[in-house]
Amino acid sequence: MLSTDIAKDIQKAVDRRFDEQVDFTAELVGFPSTRGNEATAQDFMATAFAQRGLEVDRWKLNVDDIQHLPGFSPGVIDYTNSYNVVGAHRPESPRRNGGKSLILNGHIDVVPEGPLDMWDSPPYQARRDGDRLYGRGAGDMKAGLVSCLYAFDALAAAGYRPAADVFVQSVIEEECTGNGALACLARGYRAEAAIIPEPSGHSLVSAQTGTIWQQITVKGHPVHASRATEGFNAIKAAYVLIQALEVLEAKWNAEKGEHKHHCGHAHPINFNIGKIAGGDWAASVPAWCTFDLRAAIFADDDIQARARELEDCIQAAAAKDRHMSNRPPEIVYQGFMAEGFALDDMANAALPVSLLGACHQQVHGTELKHNAITGTTDARFFGLYADIPGLVYGPRSVDVHGFNEWVDLESVRKSTQAIALFMANWCGLEKIQP
Repeated sequence: MLSTDIAKDIQKAVDRRFDEQVDFTAELVGFPSTRGNEATAQDFMATAFAQRGLEVDRWKLNVDDIQHLPGFSPGVIDYTNSYNVVGAHRPESPRRNGGKSLILNGHIDVVPEGPLDMWDSPPYQARRDGDRLYGRGAGDMKAGLVSCLYAFDALAAAGYRPAADVFVQSVIEEECTGNGALACLARGYRAEAAIIPEPSGHSLVSAQTGTIWQQITVKGHPVHASRATEGFNAIKAAYVLIQALEVLEAKWNAEKGEHKHHCGHAHPINFNIGKIAGGDWAASVPAWCTFDLRAAIFADDDIQARARELEDCIQAAAAKDRHMSNRPPEIVYQGFMAEGFALDDMANAALPVSLLGACHQQVHGTELKHNAITGTTDARFFGLYADIPGLVYGPRSVDVHGFNEWVDLESVRKSTQAIALFMANWCGLEKIQP
């Protein structure tokens, strides 16, 4: 571990620039970087990387480069205007001091903001209220992404630079496929550990569920509403399928005792009908209905087997209906096809986990808690497909994906300090010469 004096210097360096860090985060929140609209926010990050002397790699994602790789998920929209940005620090004499390489990874994309009149203030105009910073993406996860950059800055402000490779990654599409992180692996970025400062509330994510997205379309038989009983209502039929999925969700949750990572969680498996559309006219029996399903799976599940269970559930429910048995629902995969992941299962995770625990203890004065979550993160790419321990550790945030999302700025400050200390200890330090 670092000497006490150097560690304190790094923590003080974070504090001195923290107001600037908050301002930078607020400015980044101002970019409405929903899926397909991330390019200007990525330009902003690329400029920030360059200003710090990092080697900037900015490239457009190409599905042909990644669709054959394990972990690929079918995209929701194309990659016409979709760029990853990586800022690379490479020391002149790598490993001279026994340092280990590090990836700092965060996603720039945010989920849609929903009806604006349900926000207390405009979602893309960051608003500070005491130790709260409000805005879409403030917590998930622009504050965490920015903390990677300012943790790096803190070392420089204390008079040091990492003695090993550090790659600061600003990636797209974490919220719907994870293909941005996958593209970084395809481009050759590797390290001996990765930190992903998602809003984990200062706990370390020990395991995460996987995710499957399906889009289900039901075909109806349209007639005039005055003869509704002679037609077939696709919207009502979709509800029948949704009810069948609710039964399957309960069945999967009842199996939690068979899955060690989530057996203690009250309700680890969640099915969400996140979007639905159907029909063309109030006075016509609807001829179609499409709904989007997000289904979680356990960390140790076979994703293909679970996908087949979902399909079988839908088709079995449809087979009980005379109309749907003749015109079965169409099931399309677009978006997440994400396996679950457990950091606890990685033999080479013990060293970075122990170090992060020590850095957390140094900042917070408390033991680092481990937590199995019921969502998915990009950590799976590092752990499952590159044998890189992916440590998900970040600040506290409230109402992510909801209205009035906010991040706790004091927790951002402390998590930035912990990440900076981890980087200094993991990578080693070189004194910056005047």
